[in-house]
Amino acid sequence: MPQRYRLPYTLSEPRAETEDLYLAEVPSLPGCRAWGETAAEALANLESVAAGFIASCLEHGDPLPSSITQAGELVVTV
Repeated sequence: MPQRYRLPYTLSEPRAETEDLYLAEVPSLPGCRAWGETAAEALANLESVAAGFIASCLEHGDPLPSSITQAGELVVTV
């Protein structure tokens, strides 16, 4: 069963340094960043990059950063 991870990210507005593209990155995964013409595109690209980063770590037996956590869901009925 695939694992889900909670990954805090940052999203920067377009500026000259990013060639006027949005920049999204996961600070806890070194080098894990992606760009896009829209915020949604940058985040979609980041999701793919982050998934590849984690998959590579797991495949090669490298430890994942302790700052990421497996995501879960709590369902409460009131």
